[in-house]
Amino acid sequence: MIFHKINLETWNRKEIFKLYSNDVPCTFSLTTDIDISSLIPKLKEKNIKFFPVILYALSYIVNCQKEFKMNLDKDSNIGFYDVVNPSYTFFHKDNESFSNLWTEFSENFEEFYKNYQKDVEIYGKNKSFIGKPQIENNLFNVSSIPWTTFTGFNLNLKNGYNYYPPIFTFGKYFTENNKILLPLAIQVHHGVCDGYHVAKFINSLQDFINNFNF
Repeated sequence: MIFHKINLETWNRKEIFKLYSNDVPCTFSLTTDIDISSLIPKLKEKNIKFFPVILYALSYIVNCQKEFKMNLDKDSNIGFYDVVNPSYTFFHKDNESFSNLWTEFSENFEEFYKNYQKDVEIYGKNKSFIGKPQIENNLFNVSSIPWTTFTGFNLNLKNGYNYYPPIFTFGKYFTENNKILLPLAIQVHHGVCDGYHVAKFINSLQDFINNFNF
């Protein structure tokens, strides 16, 4: 894991970054539906869990786009990691609470799936908010609300204007016009990411899911 510090003076986003980080701090969110019609039958056929597959798909596309790997280092310098890992909420049904776990990303699905299963087995019963200790800062966030669907979602973070990793939230998938759709909310910092990059991410994610095979 390597952090690449960005030279602000030569960065083509210098003015945009300073504007949306200092002058008019700005984050934005977008909610869309991802078509998972081709994915669900494959999961049922292979008896594979839904959540880690979506987690893998998000992680794969995040790691393909520099704008989604942005963060600050310990000295508050903006930059990006060569690889980022998903940090996700793990629900405890017995007391209706959740913990944060994270799993090391691998481009190989089988390896990632095993990493996820191992993390859940080791840390899944830990009801502390930080279920698995965070070693590095190369994380992005994923939450799920599998009990309901939604058409809009936004997180209001007091210190969110200094937070640069993306935040993903997906809901309960549903059927509409013979399609199985998954609501997905994407929240980003406008200093490092524009609507173009979010649209590029959504299109890449949809293509990835359409063509995903185990």
